Amino acid sequence: MITAAEIREVATPLPRTEEKLVRDRVTFRVGRIVYVTISADETSMGFAFPKEERAALIAAEPDKFHMPRPSDERYNWVRAWLAALDHAEMEELVVDAWRMVVPKRLHSLPGQQTT
Repeated sequence: MITAAEIREVATPLPRTEEKLVRDRVTFRVGRIVYVTISADETSMGFAFPKEERAALIAAEPDKFHMPRPSDERYNWVRAWLAALDHAEMEELVVDAWRMVVPKRLHSLPGQQTT
């Protein structure tokens, strides 16, 4: 199972990222835009994801991904069960979510190629 510490190891080094605690939830953000949250019980992770692709992602793997709470459905947001993710998948989701909120010039990280 993926832990909050593992998510923190991926998110914290990303440029412009700040970690904040909001209503018992750990959030990772760039400025005022949140791109990853960890539930208070550390069983799920919310992450920025294109709204137009959300239904397909959830339909493809409903035991792994689920809709955000109703008040967040208007945003580019999806949730995942941490127990269902492996480390590589979590890392990809976190980095892709971060890329949604930063300027394109920051998309290329050291050691990675832009997509």
